[in-house]
Amino acid sequence: MKKIIFLTIIFLQISLAAQEKIYNMTNKQIDSLLTVTATRNMTITERMNFYSEMFLKMPYNLTCTGDGPYALYETEPLVNFKQTNCMVFCEHVLALSISDSWDNFFNNLQQIRYKDGIIGMRTRNHYTMVDWLPENNWLLHDITKIIGGEKAKSLTRTISHKKFFVDKKIKDMRYVKPDRTVTIDFISFTELQNIKSKLKAGDIFSLIFANKDDIFSAHMLMIMEKSGKLVVRESALTPKTTLDTPFDEWVKKFLNSKNYCGVSFMRVNDHLNTPGKIILPWEIQELKKK
Repeated sequence: MKKIIFLTIIFLQISLAAQEKIYNMTNKQIDSLLTVTATRNMTITERMNFYSEMFLKMPYNLTCTGDGPYALYETEPLVNFKQTNCMVFCEHVLALSISDSWDNFFNNLQQIRYKDGIIGMRTRNHYTMVDWLPENNWLLHDITKIIGGEKAKSLTRTISHKKFFVDKKIKDMRYVKPDRTVTIDFISFTELQNIKSKLKAGDIFSLIFANKDDIFSAHMLMIMEKSGKLVVRESALTPKTTLDTPFDEWVKKFLNSKNYCGVSFMRVNDHLNTPGKIILPWEIQELKKK
C-alpha cells in the first residue's frame, strides 16, 4: 500500500512538472525533478519528449551560453535555463534526459558540449556534423542513410577550425584541429514525406546549407510527439522563441528553399535507449570505448 501511495505521489509530481516551464524553476527544483523523473520507467527519448516540452516559449538568445565567467573569450554561463538557442536547446534536453540529479546533469552537459568534457573555446563542439555528432557517438548515431536509403544524397566540404577561430580574433592556434574534408549524408525536403514513417520522437536533425563550402549545419532541431502526431520542436531565431510546428507544415516552408538543401538525422543509440536508463558522467569514457 505504501509503495502504491509513493508511486502515486511521484506520478502526480511529474504530471504537475509537465505543466510547469523549466525557465520558471530554480536549480534545486530542477534537481528534484530530475531525481523524481529518473524513477519512472522511461526511455531516454521519452524523457527528451517530456523535458523538451518544458522549454516551449523560452526566449531565444544566440549568445545564451559560453565557457563560463573565467573564460578568455565567451564568458556567458555554462548553463542557462532562462534563454536558449538551437544547439543549447538540444544539448540541455539531452543532458537532462540522461541524468538523475543537477550535478550529474551539469557534468553530462559538459561531456556533450566539449571534447572529453574539457571546457574551453578550442575543445567546444562547434560544428554539428563534424564535431558535435562524432564526439557524441557514444550517445547518438547518424541515421540519415539508414532511413533515407537510396533517397539520401551526400555532400563533401572542407571545414577549417583555424579560419573559424581567426574570425573570432583568436591568435593562439595551438591544439586546434587541422582542416578536414568531410562527407555527410542528407535528405532533401522533397523526400521528407516519404521517410516520415521512419522518424521517431527524440530524433535530432540538422538543417543543411545549400551553397556554403565551409560549413554544413545551419540549425539544430528535434522531432517530438504531441497528441499522437510528429512535431518539429526548436529554438528559433525567428520568432525568437522555442516552439512546436506540425511536421508537415514545417516541411512545406522549405520545399522551395534556395538557402538549404535538406536535413541530416541523428538518433539516440538503441542499446542506451532502454526503460529507466540513466548515464552517469563517469561512465561516459567507458561508453566511448565501445
